[in-house]
Order: sequence, then C-alpha cells, then structure tokens
Amino acid sequence: MFNLIKSATNFFSVLLFISCAPQKIDKKNIIIILADDLGYSDLGYFGSEISTPNIDDLAGKGVVFTNFYSAPSCAPSRAMLLSGNDNHMAGIGIQAFRSGNYGYEGSLSERVKIIPEVLKENGYNTFMSGKWHIGGDPFDRGFDKTFSLLPGAFTHYDNNKPIRGYPDTAFSLNGKKVLWEEGKYSTDVYTDKLIEFIDSSDDKPFFGYLSYTAPHWPLQVDKIYSDKYVGVYDGGYEIIKERRLNRMIKKGILQEGSNYRSKSLLSSWNNLSPYQKSIESRKMEIYAGMISNLDFNVGKLISFLESKEILENTVIVFMSDNGAAAEDFYFNKTYGGYLKEKFTYDYDEMGSPKSFISIGKNWAEVITNPFKLYKGFTTSGGMRSPIIFYGIDNIESDIYDEFISVLDVAPTLYSLTQSDSEISVTGESIIPFLMKNQTYTHDENYVFAFEHSGSSILIKDKWKIVNNSFPFNKDNFELYQLSDISEVNNLKNEQNEVYNSLINDWESFVLENRIILPTPYRDDLN
Repeated sequence: MFNLIKSATNFFSVLLFISCAPQKIDKKNIIIILADDLGYSDLGYFGSEISTPNIDDLAGKGVVFTNFYSAPSCAPSRAMLLSGNDNHMAGIGIQAFRSGNYGYEGSLSERVKIIPEVLKENGYNTFMSGKWHIGGDPFDRGFDKTFSLLPGAFTHYDNNKPIRGYPDTAFSLNGKKVLWEEGKYSTDVYTDKLIEFIDSSDDKPFFGYLSYTAPHWPLQVDKIYSDKYVGVYDGGYEIIKERRLNRMIKKGILQEGSNYRSKSLLSSWNNLSPYQKSIESRKMEIYAGMISNLDFNVGKLISFLESKEILENTVIVFMSDNGAAAEDFYFNKTYGGYLKEKFTYDYDEMGSPKSFISIGKNWAEVITNPFKLYKGFTTSGGMRSPIIFYGIDNIESDIYDEFISVLDVAPTLYSLTQSDSEISVTGESIIPFLMKNQTYTHDENYVFAFEHSGSSILIKDKWKIVNNSFPFNKDNFELYQLSDISEVNNLKNEQNEVYNSLINDWESFVLENRIILPTPYRDDLN
C-alpha cells in the first residue's frame, strides 16, 4: 500500500517520507482520545476496580503497549504527541513559562507541523474538542472546527476559574472566545461537540482529537457516578494497591517475575483518623466516578460511530498524558489562598461545582504502584501511561511490552493514513513491528530523551538514565536497566561504560535542542 522511508538528518531527528500508491485507497478515520492525569492502573483492563467496560473493549479488540512513555506533565506531552518532536523543538520547553529563548516560547512553534496540519493537507477533515494547553488557539493550527479549553485546567461545571491568573474567557469555539454553559459537565460537552463536528462533516476521512480534562483536578462529577463507589475505598491505600498489582500481573500488564517492588506509601491508612479516612475514601470515590463518566462518554462516541457505520474504518488511540497527579493545590502555598476564597473542602460538598479537591500523594502512589513517584517526575511513575490502539487492519489483539513513546504516535498515524508529506519527526511508526516486518520498534541505537524543568531522562536500548535533581546537576543522573520498572537498582557505579555513553548521548541531546541548564524555572506544586 505504501512505502515508509526514513533518512537521518541529525542525531535526533529524521525525515518521514510517506508516498501513496496511485490507486484510490479508503483512508482510515483517526481519533485520539486523551485522558488528563489518568494513572497507569486506573482502567479495568489495567488492573483497576473502576468500571471502564467501553475502554476495556477497545483494549481487548486492539493492541495494548504496557511500556509506553508519555511526558511527565501536560503541556510537553501534548506538544510531543501532536508533533512527533521534542517539546523544546515544539516550543514548550517549560510548561506555563514564556520567554524569548528558543524552545521556551511557551506556545506551539511553527518549527513543527502537527497532525491536523499534515492530515488536512492529505484530504482530511480535522476536528478538536477539549483541552489545548500549548499556547495560541488550535483553530490556527490546522483544525477545521474546534471547541477548546485554552489553558491547562478548569473546573468541570462552570466558569469559576481555578487559577487566579487564568483568563475570564478560557474557552474558544472555532477561534472565538466563549463562556462555558453553566451546569454542563466537561467530559459530556467535549464528547458531544466532537460528535457534532463529525456528524456535520462531509464524506472525507476525518481526524478527531478528543482531549478530556478528566480526571484532572478539581475532582468533580455527578453523584450518579461517584456513588457507585461508596465504600469501595474504605479499606484504604494498601488494600487497593495490592489488589491492583495482583490484577496487573494476572492480566499480563506486568510480566510475571518482573523486577518490580511494591512501594511503601507516605502514610499508612491505619495512622489516619476516622475523619481523615472518610475524606480520603470520598476523594477516590469521586475520582473513580470521573473515570466511569469518561468511559461512558467513550461508549457514547463508539455508539455514534457504529450508527454511522464508520467504526470499522476508524482507528482509535486512547492514552493518558502522564502519570497520576499528586498535586494538591488547595493546600499549596502559591495557589491555596485563592482557592480557599473560591471553593470549599467541606465533605458534604465534595464532588460538586463548589468544591476543590485532589487525590493527593498517597492515592497517586497507589495508582502508580509499582512504579516510582508520579506526575512531574521523569521516573517510571511520572511517565509510564496506558495506551491502546484500536482498529488497525490485519493486526491481532495483543499486549506488548515493547518500549514506545509519545513521539511514536504521530508517525504511526501518518503511516496508517498514507499521508503524502515530508515531515520531520523524532519518533517512529509502530506499524512495522505490529506487522511482524521487524522484531522491534526502535533499534539499539535509537535514543529517546526528555527534559522539563530539570527533570530528565534518556532511554537507549535496554538502559535509561534519570535525573530529578533541582537545580539540575548532570552528576545526579542515575542509571537503570529498562526492565527495572520500579527503578530499584541504580547501577551508575557498576556500569561506568554504559553510564558514560548515555551521558554523552544526553549532552548531544541538550546541544541539539538548545536546552538551558540549569533549568530557569520550576513550578512549586506541593
């Protein structure tokens, strides 16, 4: 059908050339569904007690990659997803930070082409509904129709902005600022808008980008969803953690005998007072309800595609943008004062539009178990996320432990859509691997690297170096085998040759992407 040829242009970038055969081909519709701060084990298919039958069905009929690395935070992940390029190349060197420096512009750069721009050039209608968070307006970057939240987060029911500095009109409809329709729930609205866009389009193939804000804080959802989980979390952190771990092993999400360690939590459930336990349980009931509502909406979208008889010609990618979030802004020294003026933490109001709560560090540790840490860190807990590919022709459903990253999504979609374009990307298509044309997605010389606010990682072959020191210090990198999923055994001193080789690769990456070190900024989230 098509030829995929890649030529190296420099150490970290390639040109992707995809040429179409002269005969007419029915191109696949493409939908990316992006959950916000969804943790690794939050889906039923990935071991959760949360009911997600519609997403689980996509997983069971599609392919699942268990060793998928996103970025560890929202904006860089989105820039890398849409462009297939490093976040600095894409202009998002640091989230929520703008400067005149290359890579730190704070807005998606014209240096990169993104998926809707490429697919629009290749005969696609292009639609977006949901969170943008990479500067400017998506209507200016190749989308035909958009309904978007421009900043990084918002409340889920109204215009009561969660951050003082956010604009009063944070939403945009086809490039024009609009207010939220009070009382409507975010996940419902974003789904309905995308369905509306697709339903009103012509017969051309389409690309849909459905970027939810759930289950990102503040935890808010209708009680019809949260009350399904009343009592489920009363047993506490340790019980849920071990149950999820056991399910992941049984399902094959974690390999039997893998080098992992079930991590200890910051606080034991037994050390909490009865009131604290009730608060913590209610947090997770609401969080679980948000995920159940998200799953309901995925089901609504799938039912719509079925009713239009286009599901069979649609590829769906479902993923999360980073690891589970430990942020608790209500008690944060930077943001807490404003939030306490605008919202309540009262138990009886939890989950309502009036409340502002987050799952916090302990539940984040449970959700990312057995990985290290959570969102914001380049550890496994911050970067390993669920990803599902549904609807790829001639591919049997399966679970793969093959390493892939957020950079690989765009080139994969370009290959599936037979896009006739020349696009600079640093990722690689997973299709040759899935078609059994090669035994790997990335060979032993491929380098994946990431830096944000000093938190850094570089993966090559079966090794990775990780650094979460602040301010950044190159000497603080740690060395792990990629199979050491809990990052237990730092082999920096035992494997000097490997370590030094990866440090050399890191320095090349820094020069290539004009990264400023030590990092000029880091948001104090907790």
